[in-house]
Amino acid sequence: MADTNTQVADEAAGEPAAQDAADGGEEARRLRRLTAWRRAERTLSRIPQDRTLGEQLAALTADAGTVTELGLPADIYGDGVVAELEERVAGLLGTEAAAFFPSGTMAQQVALRCWAARTGNPTVALHPLAHPEMHEGGALSAVSGLRTVHPTSEPRLPTAEEIRDFPEPFGTLMLELPLRDAGFVLPTWEELEAVVAAAREREAVVHFDGARLWECATHFGRGPAEIAALADSVYVSFYKSVGGISGAVLAGSASLVEEARTWRHRYGGQIFQQFPAAVAALAGLDRELPNLPAYVAQAKTVAAALTEGFTQAGAGWFRVHPEPPHTHQFQVWLPYEAEELTEASVLQVEETGVALFRRWFTPDAGAPGVAFTEVTVGEAGLEWTAEDVRRALADFLERLPRKG
Repeated sequence: MADTNTQVADEAAGEPAAQDAADGGEEARRLRRLTAWRRAERTLSRIPQDRTLGEQLAALTADAGTVTELGLPADIYGDGVVAELEERVAGLLGTEAAAFFPSGTMAQQVALRCWAARTGNPTVALHPLAHPEMHEGGALSAVSGLRTVHPTSEPRLPTAEEIRDFPEPFGTLMLELPLRDAGFVLPTWEELEAVVAAAREREAVVHFDGARLWECATHFGRGPAEIAALADSVYVSFYKSVGGISGAVLAGSASLVEEARTWRHRYGGQIFQQFPAAVAALAGLDRELPNLPAYVAQAKTVAAALTEGFTQAGAGWFRVHPEPPHTHQFQVWLPYEAEELTEASVLQVEETGVALFRRWFTPDAGAPGVAFTEVTVGEAGLEWTAEDVRRALADFLERLPRKG
């Protein structure tokens, strides 16, 4: 895969992409961007990774006493506060058990490997834009010996008909909810039920990549436990929507989770101590889960205001996708080079204190001279009115090079 997608994920997490670290010039530009966003007076979202190390440590210390008993021993190989987190998430998702993993990539590889052994079929059906295909360097085949097939290449989740009519058998259907690289898109609840039922008809198991499962509840009109109940296993992340440091949980039946713990050890995921990640995750669940519906509602307001602003400005071709957003995240596309748009974004926050957009990227495929960015609406974005968005957009557009 092209490096673009790795850059999207790395920058969104506040981390340097691999090629950035190898290029001193780009590293300087990255630090300039991060400094500008950290100092922004107004922004649609503030991510923990924008904080300095000192600010991160202070926040973790402040949160610790609110989520666990500080007089107890620290965790060792997954007990203590890590076990508390596993129990908390199993309760939220309504599953028998849950296991903490240092990364979602490891959690999903283990889950899919376990299912391949149980079903006797190492073929995994998933979307070509799903995380294992886009951001894991072919790890499913290289590390886990699995094979992937694609029921559809359309920028959406597969339909029940596509699953039912797929011409070869597969042991596991993996669904990424939402499908991030297609624009954080989701099916309807009825469509999701039908897709799962079609997989069951084929005697396949269903695994949900729920890195961003928490914010799907508003779109589906169902809580996390009801969503998770459709699948045989589900993975959730802690550093995306809930603002944790790192880590993930794989949830499912007690027997699957016990098997996954064995493979976690084999994959190098049996870490001696992980209390910082566990504390941050517990605090994030307390802080962010109750607010996600408000973020999703505000994202719809922001997206509509952007569309109005582009139209009023006579900006020509643009795309806000999906509209309305399915979660609190969505894409914006414009017919400029990514570097031009990123420079305008940084200049705007440096000169006005307002951060409307972050970094822009060139897609792997598509028309040349087109770029996109991902917009996330969090707590900081709740204070924005539609007029605030339109005004900030007009200022941003003024900073773009004039097209002949």
